[in-house]
Amino acid sequence: MDGNAIIIIHNYFTMEFSVTKSNGSLVAPCEPTPSVPLDLSRIDRLPVLRCNARTLHVFEPIGPHGAAWSTIREALSKALVPYYPLAGRLSSDGSIIDCTGDGVWFVESSANCSLRVVDYFKDVTTIPFDDLLPSHPSEDQGVDPLVLMQITEFEGDGFVMGLTFCHAICDGLGAAQFLNAIGEFARDLNPLTVTPLWHRNFLPPPQLTTPATLPPAIFTLPDYHLVQANIDIPFNDHITRLKQEFMKVSLKHCSNFEIVAAILWRNRTQSMNLGSENRTMKLVFFANCRQLVAPPLPKGFYGNCFFPVTITASSETLAGASIVDVIRMIQEAKARLPEEFSDWAKEDGGRKKEDPFAPPLGYDTLFLSEWGRLGFNEVDYGNGPPVHVIPMQGSPVIPVAIVGSLPRPDKGLRLMTWCVQDHHLQPFLDSIISIFPR
Repeated sequence: MDGNAIIIIHNYFTMEFSVTKSNGSLVAPCEPTPSVPLDLSRIDRLPVLRCNARTLHVFEPIGPHGAAWSTIREALSKALVPYYPLAGRLSSDGSIIDCTGDGVWFVESSANCSLRVVDYFKDVTTIPFDDLLPSHPSEDQGVDPLVLMQITEFEGDGFVMGLTFCHAICDGLGAAQFLNAIGEFARDLNPLTVTPLWHRNFLPPPQLTTPATLPPAIFTLPDYHLVQANIDIPFNDHITRLKQEFMKVSLKHCSNFEIVAAILWRNRTQSMNLGSENRTMKLVFFANCRQLVAPPLPKGFYGNCFFPVTITASSETLAGASIVDVIRMIQEAKARLPEEFSDWAKEDGGRKKEDPFAPPLGYDTLFLSEWGRLGFNEVDYGNGPPVHVIPMQGSPVIPVAIVGSLPRPDKGLRLMTWCVQDHHLQPFLDSIISIFPR
């Protein structure tokens, strides 16, 4: 790595290899667990979280062929004892976890090549996600697990964990906490470093003054399609220079995430080349609110506790702003987070305000997520942390960018983006190169 920004453009190429999957089976807790219904929190119950997050986790080998299957299956069964709600089922109205102890879905699979041949999937545009992610059990089996896991062993040099996680029961921090627990059991570490806590009653339910059932929001599917662009930014003088520039002007520190968010939002807007058309642009990211609850949520809580930070600016203002100006907008919005979260938590349910968890969907709203600090990069099943963690695109029409880490051993940031249409892609990449020159 030479310290320059490396741009990887989606080339629509699929690596040629085959994966053979088992039929899959349920892995249940290895000991008896409580069989009780558990209420989900007010945030867990949000309709927007009735979805699955899908990721790939690429690891070096932990033993001879088959060791990853047996080791992780056994560790998973042990982890489901303290994390027994994950072995349960979600109620039809999304308000309760029925702790049935049925288990999570587990698939064993093999690839007919080595990870070295596919370069450990460092170029994520070559990944056949459908082959490496577990298929959902067929409806006639009557199985609807909260977690689905597939372990694909490659020939002699590692494995890929494909994970599908129900967002209603865990946010990213919670899911990573669960995976780290599996890793500790795989390494024979007991008791766990972090004891899981349910603790889903941290917010009072809203006191509804209007009917609880409101008509669903109408969203017409746009006729555009977003293309993938991955941008690798090694830690180098460019990031340091931007931090120093912001400190000089604002007398404040700024984070890597704030710098990247400002660049992505502004430069994406510039690449849209709207000319005299002045549109309302939004940037949305979700902030961890565990410390904003009174009292703060205890260590070990693994549910959803976040709140959207939304920044709004006209396209004219945003396209003409400096990076320092946009960072300042982001920091001002983050400073309002405690008050906005508190107001939302106290609201009477009268729907007097717009739902912050339902921002307008469309090309003018960019969603940004930070994955580098969730804990996925710390999971260790016996031979060190993952080479890298790869999220899957959630929607072909909702603009998203994810700030992650470069694959090991490189140091830096990897921006995984699905946020521009094809005709905006090159201007978008060119504008990033202008800030992080080759």
